[in-house]
Amino acid sequence: MTNSKPFVLVDGSSYLFRAYYALPPLSNSTGEPTGAVLGVTNMLLKLIEEYDPDYVAVVFDAGGKTFRDELFEEYKAHRPPMPDELRAQIEPLMEIVPALGLPMLRVSGVEADDVIGTLVTRAGAKDMASLISTGDKDMAQLVGDSVKLVNTMTNKTMDRVGVKDKFDVTPDQIIDYLALVGDTSDNIPGVPKVGPKTAARWLNQYGSLDEIVGHAEEIPGKVGESLRDNLTQLELSRKLATIHCDVDLQEQIDDLRRGEPDVVRLREIYTRLELKSLLRQLPDDKSDISESTPDADYQIVLNKKALSGWLKKIKGSDLFAFDTETTNLNYMQAELVGLSLAVSPNEAAYVPVGHDYPGAPDQLDREFVLTELKPILEDQKQSKVGHHLKYDAHILANYGIALKGIRFDTMLESYVLNSTAIRHDMDSAAEKYLGRRTIHYEDVAGKGAKQLTFNEVSIDQAAPYAAEDADITLQLHQVLWSQLNDEPELKKLYEDIEQPLVPVLFDMEHIGVLIDTRMLGKQSREIEKKLGELEESAYAASGQPFNLGSPKQLQEILFEKLKLPIIRKTPKGQPSTAEDVLLELAEEYELPGIILEHRTLSKLKSTYTDKLPEQVDPDTGRVHTSYHQAVAATGRLSSSDPNLQNIPVRTPEGRRIRQAFVAPPGYKLLAADYSQIELRIMAHLSGDSGLLDAFEKELDIHQATAAEVFGTALDDVTSDQRRSAKAINFGLIYGMSAFGLARQLGIERREAQEYVDLYFSRYPSVKEFMSDIRHRAHEKGFVETVYGRRLYLPEINSRNVQRRQYAERSAINAPMQGSAADIIKRAMIDIHGWLQDSSRNARIIMQVHDELVFEVAEDQIDEVETEVVQRMNNAAEINVPSKVDVGVGDNWDEAH
Repeated sequence: MTNSKPFVLVDGSSYLFRAYYALPPLSNSTGEPTGAVLGVTNMLLKLIEEYDPDYVAVVFDAGGKTFRDELFEEYKAHRPPMPDELRAQIEPLMEIVPALGLPMLRVSGVEADDVIGTLVTRAGAKDMASLISTGDKDMAQLVGDSVKLVNTMTNKTMDRVGVKDKFDVTPDQIIDYLALVGDTSDNIPGVPKVGPKTAARWLNQYGSLDEIVGHAEEIPGKVGESLRDNLTQLELSRKLATIHCDVDLQEQIDDLRRGEPDVVRLREIYTRLELKSLLRQLPDDKSDISESTPDADYQIVLNKKALSGWLKKIKGSDLFAFDTETTNLNYMQAELVGLSLAVSPNEAAYVPVGHDYPGAPDQLDREFVLTELKPILEDQKQSKVGHHLKYDAHILANYGIALKGIRFDTMLESYVLNSTAIRHDMDSAAEKYLGRRTIHYEDVAGKGAKQLTFNEVSIDQAAPYAAEDADITLQLHQVLWSQLNDEPELKKLYEDIEQPLVPVLFDMEHIGVLIDTRMLGKQSREIEKKLGELEESAYAASGQPFNLGSPKQLQEILFEKLKLPIIRKTPKGQPSTAEDVLLELAEEYELPGIILEHRTLSKLKSTYTDKLPEQVDPDTGRVHTSYHQAVAATGRLSSSDPNLQNIPVRTPEGRRIRQAFVAPPGYKLLAADYSQIELRIMAHLSGDSGLLDAFEKELDIHQATAAEVFGTALDDVTSDQRRSAKAINFGLIYGMSAFGLARQLGIERREAQEYVDLYFSRYPSVKEFMSDIRHRAHEKGFVETVYGRRLYLPEINSRNVQRRQYAERSAINAPMQGSAADIIKRAMIDIHGWLQDSSRNARIIMQVHDELVFEVAEDQIDEVETEVVQRMNNAAEINVPSKVDVGVGDNWDEAH
């Protein structure tokens, strides 16, 4: 049998685990996990589309013991049991694979590798080329002149040369290589101290494992000694690593011809699992996700008469949808290309004003259009709806128009309704709430380096996309607002906090922050010098130069050369070099600490000292961040370009960056920070008399907790006891376990558990509150803040223990963090309104977590400080006195 197409063999078990660990956890509305199913199916579809094989086999492990378990009882004994969430996805996959028309095999007593090895051997006897799709290195032993491997995730194929390039041995030597190196995931012993490089060097020198064994006495050093000590188990390791290519299979290759997909069955499975992206790929898709409405009336406005007609429609409407199209996501530099309008569903207009590609038709003058629209856009009584209207307000402000009457924002409506359901971009919201697949930006502008800016897009293509934005926004509002009306507390949250916050954030963004770029330049140079010194220290500690920013090189240095203990592995089985791992290693070893310091300084330099000067707007001389209301699930604001939330304050270098945020001449910066607001909210929500009493008496809460936990007088509390109490106070808010507390304090777990038990005995209502909120979360699927904001917890009833526990920790923390976010938003709205109505020469310029930063005229500091503190305290309507710490200075660090 000859065939120009390869016989495709899929290592289904490898696909399954890789998809599960590589992709974010997904589930349908009933909580059934679907992420691995989606990942495996997409990989299969991609593979079949690329190679279009006539013969194919998808092979899964059958489960149960195999002949290798009989050889070695400890085989795979260290491997943890399959997660429940992954196990639950096997059965759906067993339904999908045959429905795709793909022959599937599961053979008891052997592994998928052995089935694939046998089929490859049979194919070779028939002069058929084979392509094995896997991520398993063991399969490299099967590579030959007519056998290749392909990694679907990386799209890389591996032939004989590829095996040699990757492992530095030939395919014929892979079994011996694996026997020497061993495999921790399969618990194949190997030879201790023999890593991949040593094994490859020996095999290149001696040719085979048998020859290495024959010359074992010649091999020097500890590694040679280790080889000689483990000679007896080498043959076992070789047997365990060898793929058997003579399995007694009933199926012949002729039985493995690819069939036609069962579209009806696939639609049924995909619909039940709510895999909408797969549903869209089926022919004649009848799923609940439809393309843009074909009979929608989308008009292009190119003359004054048509514009006048739309202006009349808008003026006669109770509410109209509005959107801008621009050249840039940077709102300070973007130029207006066009505007879209809608007053009723399936009818919208696009008004192009800035398309300048060769051959572009004549368009209405931008200034004329804006002059005509200005009275409407600035009319507070003319209600507008948009999606992320704050951005559009910035664009209009660049042209001297103050957008008013922002009544609704569908991004915020979606966010308030369920912050964790989607990303809250318009495309995602349309798919979830309208069952509509909208035209995406990439559909009209292209992707990557060749992507056009919107002014370069032809008007014929731009108009349906832009008009649809306004139309979909209007339709989204109708659906979302109806749902919010059914949830009075959520509607109140939207009307009282989220929507009124939009003009506050707009003003903060448009004002911006003054930066001392020369100071940052000096810091960059100093950090550069320090980084060089750290690199030299790292080279000395490791005994050789290497790239400190390369995880691969760092893995080799730490775990192969220096033989440091492996704390944790990555999903791909490599030793982890994550920050928490390095922190643990740094307690005993020098190099991990150097790496951590180098990482911290490198990030400060690339993210702040180098980048901030580049982000200064050339027209205003200030940095203009973007505050995001609809990102953090708990209601907290986040910011980007630059991210103001993550500038470190606990290191001297981080504080020096804050020194570069300066006040202009004649002004000071005033920073007002809620003190321990989340602990105060915990006291309010739990109603614990001990905590309430401590805050009422304005005690140092950590000192008071230490006195309670350690049974000592307030004045006798030591600094170590206060530190422990602080760790307990904040740790419990974030659901920290005794194990986590022990690690943080550097004490035994038993001692940490005693601290926790003592804490709960002194503050029993806190324990009761935590238990109650976990129970409510399991029951309702969400928790609430003081002001009714909901945090949905999709994983709260997960069968995966780790994910369920994480959701339970979030259930405890979210009411505190979310309530704190609501409180500072209330304060911002109130203070912003007061500053607008008064003649005070002051303005809010930054918000970072529980802190507000103001620019205040020097002669008005005292008056503004008094008012700010009073209004921030009034915003916190809780049964605990709030406290606001205030500082004033010429820069942010001085004021903080």
